[in-house]
Amino acid sequence: MKKEDVVNGVQNAPHRSLYHALGLTEEEMKRPMVGIVSSYNEIVPGHMNIDKIVDAVKLGVAMAGGTPIVFPAIAVCDGIAMGHTGMKYSLVTRDLIADSTEAMALAHGFDALVCVPNCDKNVPGLLMAAARLNIPTVFVSGGPMLAGRVGGKKTSLSSMFEAVGSYNAGKIDDEKLLEFECKTCPTCGSCSGMYTANSMNCLTEVLGMGLKGNGTIPAVYSQRIELAKHAGMAVMELIKKDIKPRDIMTEKAFKNALTVDMALGCSTNSMLHLPAIAHECGIEINLDIANSISAVTPNLCHLAPAGPTFMEDLNEAGGVYAVMNELNKKGLLETDCITATGKTVGENIANCVNTNPEVIRPIDNPYSETGGIAVLKGNLAERGSVVKRSAVLPEMLVHEGPAKVYDCEEDAQAAINAGEIKAGDVVVIRYEGPKGGPGMREMLNPTSAIMGMGLGNSVALITDGRFSGATRGACIGHVTPEAASGGLIGVVENGDIISINIPENKLELKVDQAVLDERMKNFVPKKKELSGYLKRYAALVSGGAEGAILN
Repeated sequence: MKKEDVVNGVQNAPHRSLYHALGLTEEEMKRPMVGIVSSYNEIVPGHMNIDKIVDAVKLGVAMAGGTPIVFPAIAVCDGIAMGHTGMKYSLVTRDLIADSTEAMALAHGFDALVCVPNCDKNVPGLLMAAARLNIPTVFVSGGPMLAGRVGGKKTSLSSMFEAVGSYNAGKIDDEKLLEFECKTCPTCGSCSGMYTANSMNCLTEVLGMGLKGNGTIPAVYSQRIELAKHAGMAVMELIKKDIKPRDIMTEKAFKNALTVDMALGCSTNSMLHLPAIAHECGIEINLDIANSISAVTPNLCHLAPAGPTFMEDLNEAGGVYAVMNELNKKGLLETDCITATGKTVGENIANCVNTNPEVIRPIDNPYSETGGIAVLKGNLAERGSVVKRSAVLPEMLVHEGPAKVYDCEEDAQAAINAGEIKAGDVVVIRYEGPKGGPGMREMLNPTSAIMGMGLGNSVALITDGRFSGATRGACIGHVTPEAASGGLIGVVENGDIISINIPENKLELKVDQAVLDERMKNFVPKKKELSGYLKRYAALVSGGAEGAILN
């Protein structure tokens, strides 16, 4: 489907009459029509500035000889949706965004797209759409928030959630909590740590779908407006060169994305989104690949919540390209991949210097010789589970303890707040997977409460749900098969011993096999009464290990 099929010829005179109704001139109709997918709204802090970004993209497209046409994409703020029913509607929007963008682009015959996302599900959802449509596409995000400052120290949203845990534990008072509330999120933009939104925006650079700085230039910097204009110009060059998303997002490109993911210490949610995006490109990513890449990829960054640095610091240190250049010193990247710049990865990252070794560790002095994410398997997660290894305290890399089992996030949160969780425990939250939730809620409230109460060095949490990129600690998510699909996590009982060994990538329920066989024989997964979109989603979605794609 091309614009010519909509605009040219006598048969399409009615279509042209409707373009005239839009105020388009004949000259504009003759130029390439570039759809600009705007994720702007007034409820998501990371999206409230996107109208300015879109205006800049429009100008860039027009300057380069195209006709820009804006249409919308929905967006959910994960932070605002956190801890209640709203979080069931976060991950599921990824597919709504992909589907609606596909529908708009094909219904109107756009020649190309510039996608303007920012927060968690918009980036992968639009990347999925770009892969399906396979017309020239460039990404430019709204940009990250500046870090907050409380008591002279930089803070981010994870600090805010942990402050609530500290307050409930009596460690801070009302005045201090209010200070966190008022100063943690000081500007528009995606939250300032290496959370899911920033992880995915950084990975657009690595995949080759975004220009340099897309993941790191702060939302409030004028340089972000310049970047948006260049994105508009760049898509016109892609049209001329006939470079499409599937030319860019190749198997090699996804290998690069997983490699840089490990070096940056990205959100565990990237292990959901990268397989889903790859699937749309006709490429299957097995989670086992993640461990093989992690085994040879050093972790170079400890951005919040793993450490005391933030997106603005990564930007000043040279950004994603500087990290890639460090990795390339050991030949860890595929440098011949073409990108949206029209150049190869190798050409893009040449001479991109790491200007701050405290933010981006040099390749010969990493935080660890292995990557920031690990995939754990065992009888409790036969098809896999995911942990952000770089954000786990050393003493919790290996842990064994009794299970405290809860069938939903709310019950677990109530138990944590009531002081029922003790040092050594392994909190198990189930029926929160893609199908069982449904929607695979993030568990930032309970994980932050555990950390805020000072239990992060002695308590682990596992779930068939998932975690915010703001989560830190021995928190293992994406357990597959999930409880609702008959997974072993559904028959864990209070007091069962669970063994976690992150260095060996193992997650085991240490109960006699005969006992487990008997439990599984009698196990009937709980079912929830569902309606609307969630009912359809639960019926179609795959497991977390497969990227929670819709079949």
